[in-house]
Amino acid sequence: MTTSDTVSATQPFQAEVSELLNLMVHSVYSETDIFLRELISNASDACDKLRYEAIARPELIGDGEPPKIRILPNKKANTLTVADTGIGMDRQELIDNLGTIARSGTRAFVAKLTEAKDGAGLIGQFGVGFYSAFMVAERIVVTSRRAGSSEVWTWSSSGGAGFEVAPGSEDEAKRVTRGTEIVLHLKSEAAKYLETYEIERIVGAYSDNIQFPIELVAEEGEPRQINSASALWQRSKSELTPEDYKQAYKSIANAFDEPALTLHYRAEGRYSYAVLLFAPSTKPFDLFEPARKGKVKLYVRRVFITDDADLLPAYLRFIRGVIDSEDLPLNISREMLQNNPQLAQIRKAVTGRVISELEQLAEKDPENFNKIWDAFGAVIKEGIYEDFERRDKLLALSRFTTTSGERRSLKQYVAELKPNQTEIYFLVGDSLDRLKSNPRLEAAHARGLEVLLLTDPVDAFWTSMPFEYEGKPLKSLSQGDLNFDLIPLLDEHAKENEKAEPAADESATIALIKASLGDRVTDVKASTRLTTSASCLVAGSGGPDRALERFLALQNRGTNAKPILEINLRHPLVTAIARNAAGSKLVDDLSLLLLEQAQILDGELPEDPAAFAARLNRLVLQGVGAG
Repeated sequence: MTTSDTVSATQPFQAEVSELLNLMVHSVYSETDIFLRELISNASDACDKLRYEAIARPELIGDGEPPKIRILPNKKANTLTVADTGIGMDRQELIDNLGTIARSGTRAFVAKLTEAKDGAGLIGQFGVGFYSAFMVAERIVVTSRRAGSSEVWTWSSSGGAGFEVAPGSEDEAKRVTRGTEIVLHLKSEAAKYLETYEIERIVGAYSDNIQFPIELVAEEGEPRQINSASALWQRSKSELTPEDYKQAYKSIANAFDEPALTLHYRAEGRYSYAVLLFAPSTKPFDLFEPARKGKVKLYVRRVFITDDADLLPAYLRFIRGVIDSEDLPLNISREMLQNNPQLAQIRKAVTGRVISELEQLAEKDPENFNKIWDAFGAVIKEGIYEDFERRDKLLALSRFTTTSGERRSLKQYVAELKPNQTEIYFLVGDSLDRLKSNPRLEAAHARGLEVLLLTDPVDAFWTSMPFEYEGKPLKSLSQGDLNFDLIPLLDEHAKENEKAEPAADESATIALIKASLGDRVTDVKASTRLTTSASCLVAGSGGPDRALERFLALQNRGTNAKPILEINLRHPLVTAIARNAAGSKLVDDLSLLLLEQAQILDGELPEDPAAFAARLNRLVLQGVGAG
């Protein structure tokens, strides 16, 4: 141990923590109750960790106090204390846990919190609850002793630029024999949190289902437990009310919204386990973090083991809750969890049950299912790409925005197929507005064909695989050849136009354009997709679709595949090319314009924007007789 480890030291906060504290200290958020829920949640985590570590090291608890949480209001001193007899922290852990936020996306979170009118939900979602105490406290002192250690350390801060860490006093060492004590020196406007009825109200609303006793120690009186401290998931469904489940959800998931789906059951048989899972109705802040970590907690016979056991596949990472096994050994290590066959069976069974519940919800309660789909549909569709065993179910579960409406299922799509339609058509892009005006839709529109409009990044991936629904293959409008010949047009005038011979000769015109464009494209073809636009770009049937190629290119993983240029032989621009000789400046300009306008309609820049601008100006001036 160095000298610096035994003396008082002042340290600066991490930059993001300073920004966060500034928001908390000057908070205008109305839901200040959150601070107590967050401190109790942290205390519960500390008790869980002690109970887990004591499996291998029983001496950590020994003859001492069992894990519990105490709340002590003191009106004379104007302080509120939240103490636990959990795992505790040593000096370095105090610095790491209370001086930094060790996770990605912190700066984005702070920016989002700054914009929010009420940040309570965001604070809970992001898991920086300790700092929320500065909404009500002008100064905080944390005293902690790591289980099994003789050292006691204090951490203190007024929410400014830094914090102080110092050895605990003799009195503090006597008071904190294990665990952590947090003393809040309250702001004058936070005096209500010293009232016992206010404390009981908050605990009842948010923390009743915390697994450990929460004792309220009034200034004059004996400690009394103010929460039920029961494993709600182990109780029978018949004993519980909808309000019980809502409170359990808010406690287990640290949530403020209402659950859109609650799943509670007990599995008996080869393996026995209790399940209590919730689907939120709003999107959490960290849904698209690269780690894609799940949020379901694993318990073994009511003892918390880990929240990092991957109990559900990544595409169900939005599900919150608890799985409590009766059969797994208590001393199972986190490493053993990765390859445990029993856990794999539980994972498979629970995943199937969750999907089945979502299917039933979609059928019986579309309103709540729509809440889940609107918030998590993009995540669920990851399973279509990743989960071969369940992809058909997930595809049927999916809802799509189409040219016919919103939240459309493939069942609805297939029920309304046009005469002679044998495929399900889709188009992938990054903007719904841009897709709706995409020229590749023209021939489909002319026949009244419904087209799925897909704008989530994952859509570019799962649609790259061969899929079918009820025998109807999914077909991209931006890849490969299309044949709409057998599907009747809606408009008589359009029928006449399609029968009429185009003014431009197909082979000669294509040869002119190919000569002008060279290797900028892999091929030039007469289009069956276009009715009014001059051109569009498509991918060949063998490689990635246009949307996937663009997405991979952004990550420097593209194949650099050149597109196919499709042209509308009936368009005046194409007819103008056909009327001119090969190699003329006008043919080159118009051919390049066909390519570049197709790129712009796809949301891409022309290869040479300056040359495009000069070319466009030249053609406009010629058109007005000034060139």
